[in-house]
Amino acid sequence: MDKVTSIFGENVFNEATMKARLPKETYKQLMKTIEGGEKLDPSVANVVANAMKDWAIEKGATHFTHWFQPLTGVTAEKHDAFIQPTKEGGIIMEFSGKELVQGEPDASSFPSGGIRATFEARGYTAWDPTSYAFIKDGTLCIPTAFCSYTGEALDKKTPLLRSMEAISKQAVRVLKLFDGNEAVTSVKTTVGPEQEYFLVDKSVYDKRPDLIYTGRTLFGAKAPKGQELEDHYFGMIKPRVQAFMKDLNEELWKLGILAKTEHNEVAPAQHELAPIFSTTNLACDHNQLTMEMMRKVASKHGMVCLLHEKPFAGVNGSGKHNNWSISTNTGKNLLDPGATPDQNAQFLLFLAAVIRAVDEHQDLLRISVASAGNDHRLGANEAPPAIISIFLGDELTAILEALESGKPYGAHAKEKMQIGVTVLPDFNKDTTDRNRTSPFAFTGNKFEFRSLGSNDSIACCNIMLNTAVADILSQFADELEGAKDLKAAVSALILKTIKEHKRIIFNGNGYSDEWVKEAESRGLLNLKTTPEALAHLCDKQNMDMFAKHGIFTDVEAKSRFEIQNENYSKIINIEALTMIDMTKKLYLPVASSYANELAGVVASKKAVDAEIDASYETELLKKVSALTAEIYSKVQALEKAECNAQTVSEAGEVASYFCTKVIPLMNELRANVDELEGYVPSAKWPVPSYGDLLYSVR
Repeated sequence: MDKVTSIFGENVFNEATMKARLPKETYKQLMKTIEGGEKLDPSVANVVANAMKDWAIEKGATHFTHWFQPLTGVTAEKHDAFIQPTKEGGIIMEFSGKELVQGEPDASSFPSGGIRATFEARGYTAWDPTSYAFIKDGTLCIPTAFCSYTGEALDKKTPLLRSMEAISKQAVRVLKLFDGNEAVTSVKTTVGPEQEYFLVDKSVYDKRPDLIYTGRTLFGAKAPKGQELEDHYFGMIKPRVQAFMKDLNEELWKLGILAKTEHNEVAPAQHELAPIFSTTNLACDHNQLTMEMMRKVASKHGMVCLLHEKPFAGVNGSGKHNNWSISTNTGKNLLDPGATPDQNAQFLLFLAAVIRAVDEHQDLLRISVASAGNDHRLGANEAPPAIISIFLGDELTAILEALESGKPYGAHAKEKMQIGVTVLPDFNKDTTDRNRTSPFAFTGNKFEFRSLGSNDSIACCNIMLNTAVADILSQFADELEGAKDLKAAVSALILKTIKEHKRIIFNGNGYSDEWVKEAESRGLLNLKTTPEALAHLCDKQNMDMFAKHGIFTDVEAKSRFEIQNENYSKIINIEALTMIDMTKKLYLPVASSYANELAGVVASKKAVDAEIDASYETELLKKVSALTAEIYSKVQALEKAECNAQTVSEAGEVASYFCTKVIPLMNELRANVDELEGYVPSAKWPVPSYGDLLYSVR
């Protein structure tokens, strides 16, 4: 315990470090920016930079970098040494306020969706003082926003910060209508992202070109044992994995990341790590660092961490549950129902705002989790469906039904759990069950957005969620601020919202076919693929909302449409090319060689005695030869389709082409190769099998 408390945050220029190293007045000024959102005084930057540099050098750092999150989905960094030359031919260690506040990476080399041409290279990074600087691999990392020379956001952090300001502004307007909120000056959304991942031994990973190039297996017959016995979930953690988790925790704790819970997940070789909640922009930074550290620490243990949403067919994929809530600067969780939620008008009003926001902006929430990898998970009986709905549970649903019907809510006293064993302690039963099939579930004092893919940044889903809720709160504030009878107006508004948006509430089985039909009858969207979802990004109501709250300009929103479609197409293109390459260089040669060997065996037997039974080899030869011909035909068709994709130009059309024309051919080719794997001896198969991969960490 002493070790944990002593190492926690040791590599972070956090509040405690700032307080110890900065002049009192400088510290106060900086905290006004961090906690109150006030504009940073430029005079503060030089003092902070010098203190930050001294601290970093004491920690062994020699370089600094502006650490940012471009629209690639991963982080970016360019390292500069602290050194400056002296007249005497030596060096001194310097770091100025200007270097802290502003950087200048090449903006043309990152995705911009047409905002920047190749010859228009200038871009800027700007220090985000609300996210603490940290030391990683001997480099001082300064979290920054990233924008173009013309001012457009080219990253995920900038619109996230904008969305946080938007929801804070509108939530404070609503809160000021209620007594007891006089001290509230700001509101922050908080997030705790649960991160799922797979671990495989590096020796088998290195023999799978598909894993190396795409992060997932593009071929692979099912192993004899998968997750059928349900024995991996919460099972004993293997010593090698436990050693990895121990080292990972220490690295994360040093970076001030509140890594809390770890366990085995459902599929073999699958695991999860969950942190304690933190402010959304900090949680986003921390999740990016967590994924990076998972890969690095796994490598030190001779393993590879797979963060793809669906690395293996036939077993569960990996998600990232985005646990989202709203809290005031005074520490009140606005999604906490309290002991009597039916009488808590403020809570019910904020709940109504979330319900309406999710209903009116189903498309944006679906878009926020759309990716080529995540399309494999959603609706596959392992993750929520592509249909967005809200699970509220029995108690809240009953309260809303009582409000709608005008009948009094019959509150139920808390029940004691009856297990039937005397020695077990008494404890209260929760007022509602959990629903793992819901994409957006209320879980006591927060909403769990369960649709996010494991490899994605949490920025996008929180941008959309914050903005959608901010928009509804602004409409609520507009309506209530002029009300003569506030209590009556609040009650009427809650009731109206419930009646108009109750279609989005569903407490049943989201995996069932019946729900798909019912959702359609309710008028809910079912955007099954990424191209289908992205087609709605620039719809007028979305563009108007983005502009109203200053989240995206028209140019920024349209650039993201281009970038996300291009990214989808590039991923499928790489996967198709990898399949073609593996088929022609690995699978077809092996199939041909094995068929030749079988033919030789048949011929040898017949040469000895025509009466010798060669039926096994003959039938196997026919099967392998037929599959070889099918595979050859399918790979040619895939090559042709992949080539034809180059004739389509518009980003959305290209993505749709890959989705509807290329992916079906990829699936057909895979089916044939996977069937062939069942006939070829394992010693001859050119890559490790699913069994080799899923059970490689022992």
